[in-house]
Amino acid sequence: MQAHTRKPLTETIRFIGPKAAIERLRKLALIEGVTETEDSILATTLNPELETNPGGVYLRGIRYREDLTQDQLAAQTGIHRRHLSEMENGKRIIGKENATKLAKVLNADYRMFL
Repeated sequence: MQAHTRKPLTETIRFIGPKAAIERLRKLALIEGVTETEDSILATTLNPELETNPGGVYLRGIRYREDLTQDQLAAQTGIHRRHLSEMENGKRIIGKENATKLAKVLNADYRMFL
């Protein structure tokens, strides 16, 4: 039997972007008491929720990236706004069907929500 070959989730985030945005992230990290090591910061240090609710954190982040409110996303996907809120907060499982609907509207990979 072959061994499972899927890579584990990355524990660090490497942010590439405008210098001003990088500096804002560094200031946030310092406020949270994070010290930089080799320009890497554990993602779970900045957002501990990633350990328990990665799909919800991803959903919230992608929704913000697309500049959509929960109401707007609900209208476009047919998923109730309350359910979206519960998914983002880890109180409801997203599921494959909803992940597919969300991915289509948010231009994302559905597997990231699962």
